[in-house]
Amino acid sequence: MNPKLKEKILESLSAVLPITGIVLLLSIFLVPLDIGSVVMFLVGAIMLIVGMGMFQLGSEMSMSPLGEGIGVQISKSKSLLPIIVVSLLMGVIITLAEPDLQVLSNQVPSIPNSALIFTVAAGVGVFLALAVLRIIKGIDLSYLLMGLYLVLLTFSFFIPKEFLAVAFDSGGVTTGPITVPFIMAMGVGLSSIRVDKDASSDSFGLVALSSIGPILAVLILGYFYNPDGALYAADDIASVSTMRDVAQAFAFKTPHYAKEVFISIIPIAAMFFIFQFVSRHYQHRQRQRIVVGFGYTYMGLVLFLCGVNVGFAPVGTLIGYHLAGESTKWLLVPIGMIIGYYIVKAEPAIQILNRQVQSVTNGMVSAKSMNRCLSIGVSVSVGLSMLRVLTGISIQWIVIPGYIIALVMSKLVPKIFVGIAFDSGGVASGPMTSTFLLPLCIGACDMHGGNLMTDAFGVIALVALTPLIAIQIMGLQYKLKLNKLQKSAVPDSMLADDVDEIIEIEEV
Repeated sequence: MNPKLKEKILESLSAVLPITGIVLLLSIFLVPLDIGSVVMFLVGAIMLIVGMGMFQLGSEMSMSPLGEGIGVQISKSKSLLPIIVVSLLMGVIITLAEPDLQVLSNQVPSIPNSALIFTVAAGVGVFLALAVLRIIKGIDLSYLLMGLYLVLLTFSFFIPKEFLAVAFDSGGVTTGPITVPFIMAMGVGLSSIRVDKDASSDSFGLVALSSIGPILAVLILGYFYNPDGALYAADDIASVSTMRDVAQAFAFKTPHYAKEVFISIIPIAAMFFIFQFVSRHYQHRQRQRIVVGFGYTYMGLVLFLCGVNVGFAPVGTLIGYHLAGESTKWLLVPIGMIIGYYIVKAEPAIQILNRQVQSVTNGMVSAKSMNRCLSIGVSVSVGLSMLRVLTGISIQWIVIPGYIIALVMSKLVPKIFVGIAFDSGGVASGPMTSTFLLPLCIGACDMHGGNLMTDAFGVIALVALTPLIAIQIMGLQYKLKLNKLQKSAVPDSMLADDVDEIIEIEEV
């Protein structure tokens, strides 16, 4: 086995084992599952582990170099028009390729799939172009975010409440495993030719702005469609009695996901060949590496999506349904928080973000600290989502104060933490959220008798919100530590290393 692939699979194993163990413990003590369901879940977990490992390797070999190369190339243009056009097209193409968007569009039958998908893609395209211009012009990210979120939150008061959660969820699902590696690498490429002190910090923020576009676009779409009657089509656990039945259940679904991922990858592969033909950016060995990377990405995503959708999602619905029973319903909040803490580690794009943050900051912001902050943030968001299911609290009562807090904090923390925080929100809400946490909320809401559109939907939006605050709290800690060290009377020789380390973060 490729040593690098083995390393990625072992990383995936360590990320997926905790959530697998939690589900198995729940099946023993609180939600008895039949043997067939457990076997389906375990097989799905194995496919998820292998698929995530292959995807991460493939993304490093293909998506990241392609995004960075395009970023470098368009930043050399002396005219803004080609930059805007290329960025807009990149945003649309990459969003149409995002499998998470297909999942969400299927759950809102009151809106034609094509209308929702193209609306979201247009939103991402426009705001990706805006994000690229921000990097080139060096516009302060926090001021831009404040203005855009003010517009977004104002719009939220003028659309049907049944549409609100779906609109905010759309911002999370668009920044999934296909989109994130490409967009983040594009940011690195755009900022690489700048020599000012804010260049590295400005490499972050593309995902953040690209997440706002689809929310605003879908809010506008809410004026033209009535979401009443929209239903969630949860998958049932396949009925199996032998291992042959298990194999057949996964084999039956695999061609569907193979086709879905193939359709997603083809536009990006075509983009690579066109870009290479025009720019001659990559040498022969680089081209070979990228092509092999596309192969790993394709196989990894097929295994990942098949494992999660066939093995994980139905079990999530079942667990949520049974936990929402009268005697155990309040256990949903602490159990949801525990699941949220560990499940974010299994998001494929999270590890890509964490490694890029560690690389850009030269290890000053470690992947370990990022993982810890994101886990805490997502844990809180899932707990709030379960509370919404049980109490029917409107999502506006959470997202409006939450974004106000995050935006105020953006003026108090070092610049680099603002971009990292707002990017992390979009990255955290990936396929594990849409195919396990959402079904978990759906099952609980169904049992509790709540409104699926207003009470269950919105978990993706909350998962995208809380990391914004958690990461910026980490930024405040660094800033306070820096101030403390600067004021300390301890001899310089004892403080030099720590001060240099934190000052470097400030200057990155």
